[in-house]
Amino acid sequence: MGSLRGGGGGGGGGGGGEYSKQEETERMVMRSVDAEEACALLSSGRHQYLDVRMWEDFDKGHVAGARNVPYYLSVTPRAKEKNPHFVQQVAALYDTHEPIIVGCRSGVRSKLATADLVAAGFKNVRNLEGGYLSLLRAANQQ
Repeated sequence: MGSLRGGGGGGGGGGGGEYSKQEETERMVMRSVDAEEACALLSSGRHQYLDVRMWEDFDKGHVAGARNVPYYLSVTPRAKEKNPHFVQQVAALYDTHEPIIVGCRSGVRSKLATADLVAAGFKNVRNLEGGYLSLLRAANQQ
């Protein structure tokens, strides 16, 4: 996988029950990988890592060689401001067929970001389940 840089954080998400049509489409099209598989794919050198956390979180620690395009520009207790240029910024860095693993802190943002990229025509993007925190845990277990 390369190396991890810096520390982590906490948090997660979940859900269940009925899915909307959009959620069902995302579940069928969007692929995810766990930390172990992500480490293997990144170590192979054939996959890139896109970190969608905000800049200040990226600067605290990230996967070596990762590129950072924040999915949110700001997050407050009252609101989240989505990056309106997210897809265009990613498209400026990666080809739509390039293998990309999308990660955030805990896997929530990266799932949303991966869905947006798939909807925009990216063909080989995978969401990192559990985010950067899962990579830290996997690295500590090795």
